[in-house]
Amino acid sequence: MTSRPRVLVIDDEPQILRALRTILGEKRFEVTTATRGEEGLARAAADPPDVIILDLGLPDLDGVTVIERLREWTQIPIIVLSVRERDADKVEALDKGADDYLTKPFSIEELLARIRVALRHDARLLGSLGEASVTAGPIRIDLAQHSVRRDGEEVELTATEFRLLAYLAANAGRVLTHRGILTSVWGPTEADHVEYLRVYVRQLRKKLEPDPERPQYVLTEPGVGYRFLADD
Repeated sequence: MTSRPRVLVIDDEPQILRALRTILGEKRFEVTTATRGEEGLARAAADPPDVIILDLGLPDLDGVTVIERLREWTQIPIIVLSVRERDADKVEALDKGADDYLTKPFSIEELLARIRVALRHDARLLGSLGEASVTAGPIRIDLAQHSVRRDGEEVELTATEFRLLAYLAANAGRVLTHRGILTSVWGPTEADHVEYLRVYVRQLRKKLEPDPERPQYVLTEPGVGYRFLADD
C-alpha cells in the first residue's frame, strides 16, 4: 500500500490551519501543523514531511529565515502561502530556496496542483522516477540525449538555448526567479543580466511555441521569473 504524502503546514492563522487540515486530509494527505517558526523547524527535523506549506508572517521568525534554516540541511519542497504580494517578497523567498509561492486568499485547487508539482519534482530529484525526458504538448525534451523534438521534428538549439530549456524543463511547474536561472545556466557573475535571459527566452519561444506571443509552455511570472509548463 502506498503511504499517504505528508504535509507540514507552518502558519499562525487558526482558520488556515483548520481549512488545510480538513481539505488536505480529505485528499488523502497526512497533515501536521505548527504555529511558530521554531516549532515548524523542530517538526520538520524530527519527522521530515514530503512538502512544507509555509507562511512568511510568523510570530517568532520571519518565514524567509525558516526557509534559509531548512535549506541548510534539506531539499524538502517548500510552498510559501502568504499575504505578501510584492514581487520583491516573492523573489526573496524563491531565491532563498522556496519552490513555489501563492498569495492569500488562494484557490485550493491551485494549491493542490502546486503540491502535486512539488511532489513530482522531489521524486525526480531523488531519482525514483528515472525521467530522462520531459514532454510539453508537441514538445519532447530528451535530457539525456540533449535533443529536442516538436511534432516529431528535431529542433535545432544552440548549446546555451538547450541548457536554458533543460533547466526549465527539469524544474517543470516550479516558479524560477531570473537570478536563479541566470546563476544556474550562466553562472553567478551573470546573475543580474535579466535582459540577457529575456533574449534567450524569446528565442526559445520562437522555436518551440505555436504562437510565441501567447506562450503555452515557457510562461512568464511577472516581476519574478519563468515557469515551464509540462504535461502531467
